Amino acid sequence: MSHTTEWKTRTYLFEEDGTTKVRVELDTGTNRLTGQGTARCNPTDKDVPEIGDELATARALEDLAAQLKRIAQRDMAAVGAGPRPESLKPYGGWMDGADVR
Repeated sequence: MSHTTEWKTRTYLFEEDGTTKVRVELDTGTNRLTGQGTARCNPTDKDVPEIGDELATARALEDLAAQLKRIAQRDMAAVGAGPRPESLKPYGGWMDGADVR
């Protein structure tokens, strides 16, 4: 079965007074999700906006990833492919990147 689709993302970064806030919006065509992330510069550190951008964006993407995992787990449970008692992984029916060789 071949499947190709495009998901669109938009990333918004806001920086003010040593604090960077990021919003990442994902449109899958069937879902619209928003991830949020924040990074603050320690007052004793040199203010390097790029570092704040990177950290806040990474945190927003982590938030988005957690949302996607919850949706996938819910969808798998709906089709009877939820976690198996013998599996330590909550998504035992699908391999993660570490399992692929």
